[in-house]
Amino acid sequence: MGLFGSLFEKKVCSICGGEIGLLGNRKLEDGNMCKECAAKLSPFFSDRRRSTVEQIKEQLAYREANKDAVAAFNCTRSLGGDTKVLLDEDARAFIVTSSRRWRDDNPDVMSFSQVTGCTVETRETREEITYEDDDGTTRSYSPPRYDIDYDIWVTINVNTPYFDEIEFKVNDDRIEQLHSAEYECCAAQANEIRDALTSARADARERVERERAPKAVRTCPHCGATCAPDENGRCAYCGGAM
Repeated sequence: MGLFGSLFEKKVCSICGGEIGLLGNRKLEDGNMCKECAAKLSPFFSDRRRSTVEQIKEQLAYREANKDAVAAFNCTRSLGGDTKVLLDEDARAFIVTSSRRWRDDNPDVMSFSQVTGCTVETRETREEITYEDDDGTTRSYSPPRYDIDYDIWVTINVNTPYFDEIEFKVNDDRIEQLHSAEYECCAAQANEIRDALTSARADARERVERERAPKAVRTCPHCGATCAPDENGRCAYCGGAM
């Protein structure tokens, strides 16, 4: 058929069954996907080409169910700048988003216990400064001179079936001077995000361990019932402290 024949050959989306327009195909390991279906995947997912049709369908089912989690999400704390980490401390969950209308974007809702780590890193970008000599030739200074900028990045490692890392830049514009007021402000934001997530992760896992631990049976001093106290140390019958 040749290169051009293959390019203009009509393709059908293996996910929704719709016809894929010109340049709209997103290749899968064993099929094709239209850009409309691709837009519904998690923004943190990056392994599309090595995913099967069945795996993509499973993720889209998860993304559909995630809409209910987004609707129930109640932000109690907001961290960061343009890209924010929003916490629902009551539900012990969080999202990462750069959208003001984030509920419309269906951001992934993750539990604190899914966090496996969080790091903050300052990355340096160097661009050599050159000049033109009298002949118009671009030359380097001796010794070389550089324009150096800095970015502060946060990497959140998570345990999910579809991605294991969320990475974003805290500063909106590149920082020109290390330890400047702008740098320190962005570094403080990044560290606040790291500390909040690692602390919440530790609390969530400690709660899980407490729930898994066998409960000792006691006699309630208020109603005389014999039972194991709940997670708050209260009687299952009368609610009194045990």
